[in-house]
Amino acid sequence: MKIGFYPRLAWSGIRKNKELYIPYLLTGMGMIMMYYIVSYLYTSSLLRHVRGGSVVGVFMALGRFVIGAFSVIFLFYTHSFLIRRRKREFGLYSILGMNKLNLSRIMIWESAMVICISLISGLAFGILFSKLAELLMNYILQADVNYSMRINPENVKQTVILYLIIFLLILVVTLRQVHVADPIQLLRSENVGERPPKANWPMALIGAVLLGIAYYLAVSIEDPVAAMLWFFLAVLLVIGGTYLLFIAGSVALCRLLQKNKRYYYKTNHFVSVSSMVYRMKRNGAGLASICILCTMVLVMLSSTVCLYGGQESSLRSRYPRNIMTDNRTNGYEDLREENYVPIRTAIEEVLGAHRQTAVAHNFLEYSYVALEGVLCDGVMETGTSAYALNGSDYRNMWQIFVVSLADYNRLMGTRETLEPGQLLMYTSKMWFRQDSLQFAGTEQQWQVRMAKSFVDNGVDSMQIIPSMFLFVEDVEGFIRPMTGWTNFYGYPLLQYDWLYGFDLDCPVEEQGTIFYEIQEKLGLLPQQGIPMYSRVESVAANRSDFQEMYGGLFFLGIMLSIVFVFATTLIMYYKQISEGYEDQGRFEILQKVGMTRKEVKKTINSQVMTVFFLPLLVAGIHLGFAFPFLYMGLMLLNFHNLWLLVQVALLAYLLFGVGYVVVYRITSRAYYHLVGGAK
Repeated sequence: MKIGFYPRLAWSGIRKNKELYIPYLLTGMGMIMMYYIVSYLYTSSLLRHVRGGSVVGVFMALGRFVIGAFSVIFLFYTHSFLIRRRKREFGLYSILGMNKLNLSRIMIWESAMVICISLISGLAFGILFSKLAELLMNYILQADVNYSMRINPENVKQTVILYLIIFLLILVVTLRQVHVADPIQLLRSENVGERPPKANWPMALIGAVLLGIAYYLAVSIEDPVAAMLWFFLAVLLVIGGTYLLFIAGSVALCRLLQKNKRYYYKTNHFVSVSSMVYRMKRNGAGLASICILCTMVLVMLSSTVCLYGGQESSLRSRYPRNIMTDNRTNGYEDLREENYVPIRTAIEEVLGAHRQTAVAHNFLEYSYVALEGVLCDGVMETGTSAYALNGSDYRNMWQIFVVSLADYNRLMGTRETLEPGQLLMYTSKMWFRQDSLQFAGTEQQWQVRMAKSFVDNGVDSMQIIPSMFLFVEDVEGFIRPMTGWTNFYGYPLLQYDWLYGFDLDCPVEEQGTIFYEIQEKLGLLPQQGIPMYSRVESVAANRSDFQEMYGGLFFLGIMLSIVFVFATTLIMYYKQISEGYEDQGRFEILQKVGMTRKEVKKTINSQVMTVFFLPLLVAGIHLGFAFPFLYMGLMLLNFHNLWLLVQVALLAYLLFGVGYVVVYRITSRAYYHLVGGAK
């Protein structure tokens, strides 16, 4: 054969099947572009100069791994549609005299062309948009902007190697499929599986049961810590149940529709349902993938947008006042006013030097005794008890703060009173549903009354375990039986703290300066005989950490959402184009026996809408049931604005639905062009 015969034949195959190859090329280009951009951001020099840049770097490393792993799955998946169409063409070549070596050469040349187009275009767009992505990231992180453009050869090398491996693996799998099939099988490949499938009710039932278990976990678990422990199991159950229902349940649904004579025996429904029942067993996995991707986008956008938009309230929960001091001592007897005075005096001296005063109406001041315990059948195990050391019972661990009732009434503006043997309790992150509480090793069983709220102390928001605030008349008497107890490591069980915080009415930069001076001055007090050790925190000094963590998550959410939306769009488009080729013959026969173009279009709309909107509907149901999990997970990250989460989730679903409709319009036109235009 002449030199260039195989390349020309390969290019001709790509050009004549452009409706199939263009989405595949776009898939490769898009994945390569996104992978390079995230790699570029991961190695960006700007991250090394931004405070908290290491945290954002971790997010970018995670994003690069997710995009790389997803690229393998997605490229193999989209290529499976393409090769199904091409097998018939390869079978025709075999009938005309080509052997499998000749077919292999054509496929190798096609793969080489696809690799070159995808890599060159993907890297070109990746380099072009990498700087724009970096500027966007800097804007989110509120970092300094550098407009210089650079290309990292190492990122280019890693991207090329990864996607060369992926494309070569796809080529190997394709060569194997063609080599193990004979020409007759290749010619009939598009008609494989055309036998009427049976409704697999047991598999559909298993899928429904898996989803039911996942949904039950989502709505029944009320403990945020337990919710996170069960979350990944619930995700696996949802994925498995969704695939089983779409693969087996969709066939069962079509069979039920066929039994409904009023619905089935209409021109548009008769043809569409009859057509779908043959392909649902094969394409149910594609619809399930679309549904899972939609759910991932909605969950990711809802959570990251809420964290980024609600970071100010989360910051205030972590740092209730502009300046917070937590002053610890070695015994309850040291929690007295004469030890507080030197701390207040030192703070006032720093404020006076800056001609500032604390906001008088917003002081946060009270003392507490802290300890940890594990709740077991209404008994709080503490110290070195075997049950308290059981790490597998992490869900029942509590951080306990014992506060005087007088401080509670002063801070909350109430006049609560307690009966003998009674205490007032407030819990965060988890509900306490018992009427009494007893500490192991003590004889007193306390009757519990629940309080509706209490002020944030900053310590609670740092921990993922729930907090229990106990308000009692006599703190010293309450803790006396536990005084001297030690934990597993031999350290004192009880910790004695005096919390003192206040707001400032001055610029953020000056607040940062005041914070560092207060920190330095309080650090000298123990050397002067004051038996308190102070830890100072400031909103101004730590705001950037929150911005970088939540901003990094938000940016990663945007990047991965773009990838998943891109994947969802291409899967559906590619699926409809592939099915359009399969349905050409059927609709051509129907038009020959009298079906009008109007009826053809009506039938197509019925079929495409039924298939197309089912994943979006199920994704909305998944999001609704995932909402409790989502909210409790955000609670562990200091986010407590439930109404904002509801608004963002609804808005994300509506906007995603609008984009979904746009893709539907494009898809239905492409499908009708192939099917409705048949003569």
